[in-house]
Amino acid sequence: METLNRDVVIIGGGLGGCAAALSACANGLHVLLTEENDWIGGQVTSQGVPPDEHQWIEEFGSTRMYQAYRRKIRETYLRTMDVNVTKIPFNPGNGLVSSICHDPRVSLHVLNEMLLPFVLTNQLTIIVNTVVTLVKRNGRTLTNVTYKNTVTGQEAMAAAPYFIDATEAGDLLPLAGVDYVTGAEAKADTHEPHALEVADPKDIQAFTYVLGMEYRQGENHIIPKPEMYEFWKEFHPAIWPDNYLSFFAPHPITKKKREYTLFREETGFPLWEYRRSYDKQQFNTPVDAGDVSLMNWPQSDYFLGNIYDVPDVEKEKHIYQAKQLSLSLLYWLQTEAPWPNGGKGYPGLKLRKDLFATEDGLAKAAYIRESRRIKAEYTIVEQDVSPDFNDGKTGKLYIDRIGIGSYSIDLHPSMTGRTYLDIKALPFHIPLGALIPKDTDNLLAGSKNIGTTHITNGCYRLHPTEWTIGEACGALVAFCIKNKTDPKAVRENNQLLTAFQDKLRADGFELEWPADFYNE
Repeated sequence: METLNRDVVIIGGGLGGCAAALSACANGLHVLLTEENDWIGGQVTSQGVPPDEHQWIEEFGSTRMYQAYRRKIRETYLRTMDVNVTKIPFNPGNGLVSSICHDPRVSLHVLNEMLLPFVLTNQLTIIVNTVVTLVKRNGRTLTNVTYKNTVTGQEAMAAAPYFIDATEAGDLLPLAGVDYVTGAEAKADTHEPHALEVADPKDIQAFTYVLGMEYRQGENHIIPKPEMYEFWKEFHPAIWPDNYLSFFAPHPITKKKREYTLFREETGFPLWEYRRSYDKQQFNTPVDAGDVSLMNWPQSDYFLGNIYDVPDVEKEKHIYQAKQLSLSLLYWLQTEAPWPNGGKGYPGLKLRKDLFATEDGLAKAAYIRESRRIKAEYTIVEQDVSPDFNDGKTGKLYIDRIGIGSYSIDLHPSMTGRTYLDIKALPFHIPLGALIPKDTDNLLAGSKNIGTTHITNGCYRLHPTEWTIGEACGALVAFCIKNKTDPKAVRENNQLLTAFQDKLRADGFELEWPADFYNE
């Protein structure tokens, strides 16, 4: 069996994995990056979720490399298309969730372009359509991984002094025998005000299969009736104020019945604008191209069962049912959704199969909000980020901080039938200890699998934070190799920690919120 020897092997080519590869390569390492799908980029590409970012992202609150990624997104549109910029900063879709809502294929292009210089010199090897099937370890050290091409079935092996698990669900952890947690912790263990009284490893947030739609008024693009349409049409969970396929859902914060609309009306939240990725008014095109929006809405959250740490047959069942939910929601919108002033159905909604290059028009992969999480050197708890436990404008100022981020504690309905939990969280810091497993010396968590709890996962899972985590992992591996040390020693030795943090700052990391931020 062929064996690749690299300085670091990164499993998972999502945002965290790409950022880790960029950082490791920029620091002179030879890197192998594997990805399960045929697209790198994870939630922002193959999962179809445009960046969900905090309010200060245009000025601060991320890394220099993440800002370069954002800048290249805009430059790609401005360079290649005839653009009428209607507002500054330029937002391709004028979506509500972000100031840079855009087509997933643009992110795919930008990420590949950012990685290209390292690919051309063979410093970076990217292998797609690939899953790890076996991990070898010797005591506290991983030695090699066996990976398989899911298209050809061909297997190969990779060895390295360091490994980064940047998969969407922490897929390397069970294979490597690394201790991890799923679901919700008990209050007795974390002392979190909103923790459960009894831990429940199956209390995991809903996942979603995203699809893209173009609106072409006056045309008919109704899809074939989905096989499970009648089931989803009648589905009315106890936590929901109406049928699931409706324009009503619980308000995430108040839990009261909240009205939605498809387009902007006098009342109701406009779903179409939420993650609109293409606003036709901003582009001059030779054809009549309509607005495009990505469906990642309350009504498309799937919480009837999980797709990791379950038998394959159960996984496939839930993937199928989740896809059927998204398609059924589209069909309902096309045929039965009520208009604000009478009438029903929006047959002009066109399923854009080209967005993800898939036969069914759905994203290549499920958007997974909650991953397996390592049992880390430090676990981030609700008290670290809650305004009820911290004076001032930010959460706990960790000595070993490696970055910053901000988002509310936003938990979607769970597999056990619990409803939303959406509570305030202060702008936070990211502790190095949360990236380091307790029981393994040469593995780092590079995505949503860091040492959070079920609750704090809700604010540490978004795009800029995942990028910072991954980029810090790549930088840490380079620092450890150069200084002949290991991640735990960097965290525990003040001199090493200070030197590493100085290196991060020089590389464009923000480890503290700006002084002006505190005076707002």
